[in-house]
Amino acid sequence: MVKPRDNEAEQALEAEDIALEAFIHALKLRHGYDFSEYSRASLKRRAQELARKLGVERVGDLIPSTLYEPALVREIVSHLSVPVSSLFRDPEVFQAMRSEVLPMLASWPRINIWLAGCAYGEEVYSLAIMLAEAGLTPRSQIYATDFNDYALERAAEGIFNRQNLPEYRSNYLASGGPGRLSDYYHARYNLIRMRRELLEKVVFAHHNLVTDGVFAEAQLIMCRNVLIYFTQPLKDRVLTLFADSLVRGGFLVLGNKEALSTTSPVADRFELVSAHERIYRLKRDRA
Repeated sequence: MVKPRDNEAEQALEAEDIALEAFIHALKLRHGYDFSEYSRASLKRRAQELARKLGVERVGDLIPSTLYEPALVREIVSHLSVPVSSLFRDPEVFQAMRSEVLPMLASWPRINIWLAGCAYGEEVYSLAIMLAEAGLTPRSQIYATDFNDYALERAAEGIFNRQNLPEYRSNYLASGGPGRLSDYYHARYNLIRMRRELLEKVVFAHHNLVTDGVFAEAQLIMCRNVLIYFTQPLKDRVLTLFADSLVRGGFLVLGNKEALSTTSPVADRFELVSAHERIYRLKRDRA
């Protein structure tokens, strides 16, 4: 009796995997969102969570909604992309940027920064605060991109939960913030809203790292905790895209669980600035 149950369980798992592939294919063909090169383990988990949220039993049950209910697509994409961040998240990274990156950026007359996968905008405002404190805002331009339009709208609003303030303040101080974080937001009721002047040099735009090309020529690209969801071929494609987007001597900042491996097709184009903080610099000599 044990063996049939095992076979039955294996068949159910196989069916769920097939359903996931069909769901991914339907989303791409019907709406143009391509998740085909995302890590299957994390994508399967998020699709199963989405199915439960929408009140259906299996991932395969999401396919009719994907095909015939366009109003749900925004929610589907928003859930699959899972924007998660915090103001000055991983403060040691921002501390390293203050000491290692900003002084170099200051040598350029104009500073273009591409923040790829900006999620709900916490990193956008963290970067804008850091640039303001370094006196670099007047000659900087931040391009904050994401393929999740709902996340972009949330990021532009700059409204966050007030209960996160202790974490935000702690991160800001640990990042080397010289002032008071409260100078950069208004608090009311259970929410905080970031000051509008922080967006003076910020442009929010739709960009899909899976399908789109070079977005801008940049002195700094930040893309943190996005590549961990991609397969290796897609990681290589995106890293090549970043290398092609940076000016010589430009900086690339990845997430703390991501790294530019020696097997990457662009590994020889970068030099390491900080291993622990995952900061790299495009070599100035690209002969």
